[in-house]
Amino acid sequence: MRVPSVTFKTRVRDEAVEGPNPFRWQDRTSDEIFKGRRVALFSLPGAFTPTCSSTHLPGYEEHFEALKAEGVDEVVCLSVNDAFVMFQWGKNLGAKNVTLLPDGNAEFTKGMDMLVDKSNLGFGARSWRYSALIDDGEVVEMFVEPGKSDNCETDPFEVSDAATMLNAVKARNAKAA
Repeated sequence: MRVPSVTFKTRVRDEAVEGPNPFRWQDRTSDEIFKGRRVALFSLPGAFTPTCSSTHLPGYEEHFEALKAEGVDEVVCLSVNDAFVMFQWGKNLGAKNVTLLPDGNAEFTKGMDMLVDKSNLGFGARSWRYSALIDDGEVVEMFVEPGKSDNCETDPFEVSDAATMLNAVKARNAKAA
């Protein structure tokens, strides 16, 4: 399976801009992120939510150097949130290594067939929790949390964690050696 071809609307710090708002919009395409690269992607229901903030993102921050040592070019956290929310969440958690990627229109999430309705929680459309190892735009490993359904009454966190991803990368590297 290839990753969907989408354009992400992001905000980046512009060192040339002085004043209280040194940020500018930057479009990033799927090709820019995934083409010719090995990316560990994980997606979660929302910034500032309990499991996402206490365990999921911090786990990937903790395992970042080990993933890089195994040949991962970038670790990306994706959520159906806007660029402002993702920026503030990363700042709040002190995320320094993981790239926080907003999928505000849920286009990538739809293309991955991971969009779920969490209206029962007041969230609306969100991503189901999963992780994927992507080589040159091709999904080569995918870890989808169990129980994905239309009503989304649960939010399991069993297989999309950083340790599972690291073990998968190590296993792929050992098989290739």
